[in-house]
Amino acid sequence: MPRFSVIVTAYNVQAYLTDCLRSVLTQTYDDLELIVVDDCSPDGCGAVADEFAGHEQRVTAVHLGENSGLGPARNAGLARATGDYVVFLDGDGTFVPGALQALADRLKETGGPDVLVYDFDRTYWSGETVRNTFAAPLSEEGPASFRLTDRPNLLTYLITASNKAYRREFVERQGLTFPSGQHTDTAWTYPVLMTAESITTLDRVCTHHQQRRPGLSPTDRGHMDLFDQYDRVFAFVDERPALDRWRPVLHRRMLDHLAALVATDGPVSRSSRAEFFRRARAHHRRYRAPGAAGRPGSPRRHRLLRLGAHRTHHVLRTSRLLRRRSGRVAAALLRAVRSGVLRVHYAVQRRLPVRADHAVFAVFGHRGYSGDPAAIERKARELAPRLRTAWVSHAAHQHSVPIGTRRLRPGTFAYWTAIARAKYLVSNADFDRRLVKRRKQILLQTHYGTPLRSPDAELPDRASAAGGTDAGLLLADADRWDYSLSANRHSTLVQEKAYPSAGTTLEYGHPRNDIYQRATAGDVARLRRSLGIPEGFTAVLYAPANRDYRHSPHQPLDLERVVQSLGPRFVLLSRARHAHGTHAPYPPHPRVLDVSGHPSTETLCLASDGLITDFSSLMFDYANLDRPIVVHCDDQEADEAARGAYLDLRDCPPGPVTHTQEELIDTFALGHWRGARSTRLRAAFRARFCPYDDGRAAERVVRHVFLGEEGGVPLPLPQEERSPAPPAP
Repeated sequence: MPRFSVIVTAYNVQAYLTDCLRSVLTQTYDDLELIVVDDCSPDGCGAVADEFAGHEQRVTAVHLGENSGLGPARNAGLARATGDYVVFLDGDGTFVPGALQALADRLKETGGPDVLVYDFDRTYWSGETVRNTFAAPLSEEGPASFRLTDRPNLLTYLITASNKAYRREFVERQGLTFPSGQHTDTAWTYPVLMTAESITTLDRVCTHHQQRRPGLSPTDRGHMDLFDQYDRVFAFVDERPALDRWRPVLHRRMLDHLAALVATDGPVSRSSRAEFFRRARAHHRRYRAPGAAGRPGSPRRHRLLRLGAHRTHHVLRTSRLLRRRSGRVAAALLRAVRSGVLRVHYAVQRRLPVRADHAVFAVFGHRGYSGDPAAIERKARELAPRLRTAWVSHAAHQHSVPIGTRRLRPGTFAYWTAIARAKYLVSNADFDRRLVKRRKQILLQTHYGTPLRSPDAELPDRASAAGGTDAGLLLADADRWDYSLSANRHSTLVQEKAYPSAGTTLEYGHPRNDIYQRATAGDVARLRRSLGIPEGFTAVLYAPANRDYRHSPHQPLDLERVVQSLGPRFVLLSRARHAHGTHAPYPPHPRVLDVSGHPSTETLCLASDGLITDFSSLMFDYANLDRPIVVHCDDQEADEAARGAYLDLRDCPPGPVTHTQEELIDTFALGHWRGARSTRLRAAFRARFCPYDDGRAAERVVRHVFLGEEGGVPLPLPQEERSPAPPAP
């Protein structure tokens, strides 16, 4: 008897079904049976199910003689299930890696409850993935196993059958089945939760729910089935007097559910709205119970449903839309007026004298105080105390700017005054495109780091990675540079080819890396404590590069499995870098710390004992610490084809190179990640790409650019004379 029976229903999802079934069969926990129910689908779903069943013993294909709908299809799967627990998965959904193992572990540690509720996220047709925003009831605090009376807020959680594991014996004992029609999850989930003797939760994303494009989801008449489903829910309560306590809650949830459907024009069309409101009024009167007041935040909508006032609802909604539209028009007019006034203000400021003792600093996206510009600003205040510096950042990041440095918000009058009159402008990104450079102004471009892949200016030739890159604007910005900072000869050659300009290249190193030569053992210990790294643990920083040619997040590693394989004294610091959010697209784990939103990359590097990366330029910075680096490239050919590469890491790696998760785990298990060969590779890499990162790069820049000491900048220290920050003992 398998531990899990995974029931997948399939109807018109042939484009998704293969990925769905693979996500089940490739789970690390394989004690399962997979039942695929072809609901007489007119496309190729039946053939896909048969193909998997023919190659895999764990798969059973069930073909229904006629299209019956989601509920009967799930019942057909239930009739054939033999597992201890039943899990439902839609044919266009997928399991995340390690999901079934997490479910099995949670069931074991909570004593085998009747129902396990877990979290999910939504994957949109564009590739964007967004975690469910109503996950508060899934907290694992308190008793491991409980009844619904102990945590009634579970009834406010999204009513869906495919985010739960059900003990099959419990389902059979209660005689639970799915009804026909749409919204079948409503008439299933409420009875399940109300009758379960034991429930537990897992605060972890286990499934991806596919969200169809607008217009592809069922609408209008099918939503009238919701009234029939609530009839079934209350009939279930009628048969069990012990459940009478839930009538007020069910009544409120029914009104919430109905109100959500009429909140927009989508689900219920205007022609059906009168009937919908009439039926809502009838259901309210039929099932209302003492204490069934409207939920705070939606009383007006509830009152309209209770009264069946569809015309009033339409009038109020129309007036609300008109107010919003007029508000948007007024806001647009105000923005236009303000923009015109700012242009006039900037033009006036450009005619005033340049301030020789003013400097403005910024980083990409106007984020917090960080990167090369921050290191240069800090050293400039030290070596040129009369210089008045300002940092441009959005309000959310201004707390990171040190005392003594003026804070500027982009787009304000103060901002335009500063960039019009400051002599020095320093940034690691393109300067404001509306900037008109004045003859006495000096622009310093620090860049992001040592280029491994093609710079942005060359991306228009690579359509899959180019996005909205405008090479013409990038080159126009380069024409304004007076100085271009470079870390090594490789960077100099790439940058001068990608951004040909009349500016002077300063091959001085990366100022942001100065801290790696100046930090002490005490600094390292303090930073590790601030990140929550337990004392005596080995911390490995995982920092993959962004795959800008992909629409969805790239997840090459099952981090839970990796950290478990490394051993109980390892911690992974996961720093996701992708275009779909700031947090890592991985399930939570106590020894996988999500540091994606941490403002300081330097802090993460100093606190870690080793680095796992792929195509990220972070490896060039990290090499200065002389700590182990492992390059994990599972899609090197695809990335090089899409983005291009100026270096082949196979010829000059900073450490071991792996291509599969198993190779990566073996590299750590056998100690190769910090062995003699790793040390030799790292030394050669450091000698080639870090000749100037000796702790004095910022000083060289300041003396040349701000103090005019072109011939007196410090020479770089030899590698053997440098003393990088020591790792944790």
